[in-house]
Amino acid sequence: MTEDEALQAVHSSKEGLTSEEAKKRLAENGANELEEGKQRSLFEKFMDQFKDFMIIVLLVAAVVSLFVNESGTPDPSDAIIILAVVILNAILGVFQESKAEEAINALKKMASPVAKVLRDGHIVHINSENLVVGDIIVLEAGDVVPADMRLIDVNTLKVEEAALTGESVPVEKHIGKKDTVDITIGDRNNMVFSSTNVTYGRATGVVVNTGMNTEVGKIAHMLVNTKESKTPLQENQDSLGKTLTIMILVIAVLIFVVGMLKGNEWTHMLLTAIAIAVAAIPEGLPAITTIILALGTQKMAKRHAIVRKLPAVETLGGVEIICSDKTGTLTLNQMTVEKMVYNNQIHEASEEIMLSNSALRVMNLANDTKIAPDNSLIGDPTETAMIQFGLDKNYDVRQELENMPRIGEVPFDSARKSMSTVHKLEDGRFFVATKGAPDMLLDLVTKIELNGEVIDITDTHKEEILALNKEMATHALRVLAMAYKTIDEEPANMDADTVENNLVFAGLVGMIDPERQEARDAIKVAHEAGIRTIMITGDHKDTAQAIAKRLGILEKDQVGGVLTGAQLNELSDEELANSIEEYSVYARVSPQHKVRIVKAWQADNKVVSMTGDGVNDAPSLKQADIGVGMGITGTEVSKGASDMVLSDDNFQTIVVAVEEGRKVFSNIQKAVQYLLSANFGEVMTLFIATMAGWSILEPVHILWINLVTDVFPAIALGLEESESDIMKHSPRGKDSNFLSNGVLPSIYYQGILEGGITLFVYWYASHQAGWENAVAETMAFATLGLIQLFHAFNVKSVYKSLFTVHAFKNKMFNYAILVSAAMLLVVLLIPGLTTFFDSVSLSGTQWAIVLASSFAIIPIVELAKAFMRAIGMDKK
Repeated sequence: MTEDEALQAVHSSKEGLTSEEAKKRLAENGANELEEGKQRSLFEKFMDQFKDFMIIVLLVAAVVSLFVNESGTPDPSDAIIILAVVILNAILGVFQESKAEEAINALKKMASPVAKVLRDGHIVHINSENLVVGDIIVLEAGDVVPADMRLIDVNTLKVEEAALTGESVPVEKHIGKKDTVDITIGDRNNMVFSSTNVTYGRATGVVVNTGMNTEVGKIAHMLVNTKESKTPLQENQDSLGKTLTIMILVIAVLIFVVGMLKGNEWTHMLLTAIAIAVAAIPEGLPAITTIILALGTQKMAKRHAIVRKLPAVETLGGVEIICSDKTGTLTLNQMTVEKMVYNNQIHEASEEIMLSNSALRVMNLANDTKIAPDNSLIGDPTETAMIQFGLDKNYDVRQELENMPRIGEVPFDSARKSMSTVHKLEDGRFFVATKGAPDMLLDLVTKIELNGEVIDITDTHKEEILALNKEMATHALRVLAMAYKTIDEEPANMDADTVENNLVFAGLVGMIDPERQEARDAIKVAHEAGIRTIMITGDHKDTAQAIAKRLGILEKDQVGGVLTGAQLNELSDEELANSIEEYSVYARVSPQHKVRIVKAWQADNKVVSMTGDGVNDAPSLKQADIGVGMGITGTEVSKGASDMVLSDDNFQTIVVAVEEGRKVFSNIQKAVQYLLSANFGEVMTLFIATMAGWSILEPVHILWINLVTDVFPAIALGLEESESDIMKHSPRGKDSNFLSNGVLPSIYYQGILEGGITLFVYWYASHQAGWENAVAETMAFATLGLIQLFHAFNVKSVYKSLFTVHAFKNKMFNYAILVSAAMLLVVLLIPGLTTFFDSVSLSGTQWAIVLASSFAIIPIVELAKAFMRAIGMDKK
């Protein structure tokens, strides 16, 4: 629409609305503010923790364990312990989990508190939530745009929209209708959007959308309605809980049926089945998993990765795709001079440059940047880049301005694409400094400075300049031309026609928001670890492609691999999913596009991380398997929607976090292998003993072994250092789980070994040596407890030999084994406790049998590992 058509569409005029009409519209359409998502109470968040299937299994176990007692009377001890573990797990989950409403609240805070509005024919200041469609707003440099507006009058307006579009350079705005209807936000340069920042100039606009109908409101709506996907860790825990439940029920029912067929009392068999079920449930696993994750968060925090949701630690370890925003994440979000042209030659910014260089002087003088007392620069990023370049080259622009103060200027205009300043020289003459678009500025120059000499410019010179301009532009540099002239008298009129003519061409300046060096290194490491990096940006295609090649996301000579938002609109979700592997860079995209890209990779069964720092990144951060926000440059919205925040804004920290995540998952697998092999050994022992009619272990024995030998070693396994080749493996992906990579077969054969050795000791004591049953039971109790402690050393690696993984390097593990062994031996050696635990004193020979049998688990497992390595199982 034209400006007049836009005003008619919202039933307004350039004189604005009356107070009565505004009040009426406010009542009809509501306030200009973002709606809050449904707020959950602390109690609801706490109860949500109990929806995990494994927790439900444990709660059922707590109830049935009340009846685990030989006399048939309720015994609350096991139930109390299980409930304590479950409640602790829930409290930790609520404490660590971020508040779901943080992202929306942060969006609300971004709204401008006060706006300058034309009401009843007068400019008034009102709170932005009272704005309505049709209001006429006046904008100036420094203002936050309070609503989505169609511009109706513009004076050199520039708006910084990086948080919304991802474009690093402020957008130059103008009036006039666009030729096309379906156009991305970044190209709607006759509009301004809520929560963006005016960096330069003035403008008047009419409000066309408020509240949830604004572009930032649409993002808020997406945040409220984006369903957070379950992390692989949560899916693994659910799957493990269901698998264990089925196994437990089958074993319990089988024992009950077989016992009944053998003529046993049904009450006795029911209690036996329940005892085995309780033994089979690793009640400490959720709490141990939480503790291992919490320890991982502490380590990651020291390495600048702040975890906001516990499962995110492990999820990063499984990441296959990192979708990253460009601006501020892969780049510095800081325009930087990279190349200069003077004497018609390209010079790198790193080269020594003469301070008498005219191009250097012009770029510093024709500049509106303000230098604060602390030397920080305030102004348009393109202009501050030039001043920073001068400061880096020891060019003192403040001293220069004292010597030749500015007496006038011709402001930047989008039609002529240039600006000029006029300075008074010490000799009474005047210096004109002009910068602008090379193609436009060349029409204004009549001379050129080459090697300190000013000569007439020729067509050949101009062709050479345009060729140099094109060469820099192909590297995605933003190129500006510098020109000047010295005149005897002050211009009669400070306008373009009077000032900008007969100029001397001084040179070209090429700028870019450069890639982070550490990001380039991190992308290389990620590639070696089998992780693919995808760049998603609101910037133009050429800029995105050039940066992607510099970062190593695209090959240097690669032609394709880039898709624009407009091209993305033409693809259906199915077509995008089928072609997703072809593209590594997405340019000129909207927030909705980012969510589609993440979903397409997820549809390809990939674990996806999204990294970003802007408001425009928030929905995709929430949609991804793990969202990673930036702590320094990131908006509160993006941080609120993230699972993890990088406190140093360093992309390389993601690779560190991936390594830590892989280590955490590996350590959880070790804990799972340790706990389930131990519990499987207990179940097997009780099952076969019941079938044989042996009284081998009392319920109190099982409970004490589970408490003493499970918790401390399992937690200590969570502190194991990562294996040396952990970043040489491909990501495990979504199909992997706690029982993958050889863990499940290890649980089976190691559990069989534990149970078999325990049964052997009982059989030998009771049937061969002829010792009384109390002695045989005590030996079986001691063997089963100690064998699990010795076995803890075996699970430091599924396939590698214990002698190659630094068995005693983890001091906490060593202490845990010693404490657990002491707690186990206390009830076997101290009178009084032996009675309570239904155990008796053992002789030296009996202890020798127990210790030798328990230690046997280490050499036997070493042989099994050697066999598995020999047949190549460790390579699969």
